[in-house]
Amino acid sequence: MSLRIYNTLSREKEVFTPLEPGKVKMYVCGPTVYDYIHIGNARPAIFFDVVRRYLEYIGYEVTYVVNFTDVDDKLIRKAEQLGTTVPEVAERFIAAFKENIEGLRINKASLNPRVTDHIEEIIAFIAELVDRGHAYESGGDVYYRTSTFADYGKLSHQNLEELQLGIRIGVDERKESGQDFVLWKAAKPGEIKWDSPWGAGRPGWHIECSAMARKYLGDTLDIHGGGHDLQFPHHECEIAQSEAVTGKPLANYWMHNGFININNEKMSKSLSNGITVQEILTRIKPAVIRYFMLSAHYRSPLNFSDETIAQAENSVERIVNSVANLKHRMSVAVSEPDESVPALEARIGDIKAQFNAKMDDDFNTPDAITAMFDLVSEANLYLQRPVASQAALNLLLEAFEGFNRVLGLLETEEELLDADIDALIVQRTEARKNKDWKRADEIRDQLSALGIVLEDTPQGIRWRRK
Repeated sequence: MSLRIYNTLSREKEVFTPLEPGKVKMYVCGPTVYDYIHIGNARPAIFFDVVRRYLEYIGYEVTYVVNFTDVDDKLIRKAEQLGTTVPEVAERFIAAFKENIEGLRINKASLNPRVTDHIEEIIAFIAELVDRGHAYESGGDVYYRTSTFADYGKLSHQNLEELQLGIRIGVDERKESGQDFVLWKAAKPGEIKWDSPWGAGRPGWHIECSAMARKYLGDTLDIHGGGHDLQFPHHECEIAQSEAVTGKPLANYWMHNGFININNEKMSKSLSNGITVQEILTRIKPAVIRYFMLSAHYRSPLNFSDETIAQAENSVERIVNSVANLKHRMSVAVSEPDESVPALEARIGDIKAQFNAKMDDDFNTPDAITAMFDLVSEANLYLQRPVASQAALNLLLEAFEGFNRVLGLLETEEELLDADIDALIVQRTEARKNKDWKRADEIRDQLSALGIVLEDTPQGIRWRRK
């Protein structure tokens, strides 16, 4: 089965064919770095991380670009509130973003271009639009003339007449039309600014992505992604800007994830129900957050609540325990393959095929997770055998590792600590043999404080993380 992606532009699933065989150019709109990212920002960050992981899993070389909007009205207001500068605000929250991304086990993007590093390219892009008659200067601002782009509205499936009806009374008189949008903003006194052919100012929001995507990925992208709320106006405006200049599609596949609700209510500032990633990482494990985000199809809404997080915690624990049991049995496994290995290998092959088929169907992560639980069931069934072979255990562990490369649900970075934990357990065992109960209890307490649970099994003491 070939990979099929639901294209927002066509409203259909389409077979994925990259522009260049074996390579994928992917651009996802990143944060405006004026504050800590919230759980709504985490959904596209995690989902598109999985998209990128799966593309690499099936053999593609992916160039993955996520931009930083580091100059904007919101940053200017934040700098005023904090009594600092826009660059200092940007540095602070870019650092926080990177820390949060690492905390969520999101692989680093190939590039994180910043707006302020690309003012020259942005000005050149705007100048090209002006020269072609798609943009005009008015009072130091520059606006995009939407009437010159016949396809304006094709992504969000709106037309100019409908958009005109939605324009409120009191349109800015500097605009020729209510639907026109700003490309360059004239600087107000005291604001951060750059020189341009139209006077000192700074870029509008939409133009930055057109300029940076073109610089790093060319005229046409394979995949352009972001949250559902970016379809209009942001991505619609990107299309108008880029395609008016290049005459080519900005992206062949447009992908948008659904919203997150908090306790069945829309997340909004007016309800004060936003939750930052900074905050949830203090009380919820990264694997649980990732599981929660992937437990519903990416285009569907998702509800964050104590109940849904508890369900995710239980599910992750099942996977983690199964893998821990496999690793524990490896220490006493026999080197000779047993008679069950060929049949086990065939069953694992079927599960892998199921996993791939679900991911090939528009990145259906809920059903891919179901395949991972089929692997859990297979592992638990095999572990009931009194004697396990290394060959069988390796087959199961390798399958888990493959799925984890895509979903990122197992805490692989903590495996570096396994040797230290094993060493403490050996020390505790020796202390018990020597009837040094005080030392044995101290080690157990130390492990407990680290979140390590000791369990007696027929094969000896094993441990797992809480």
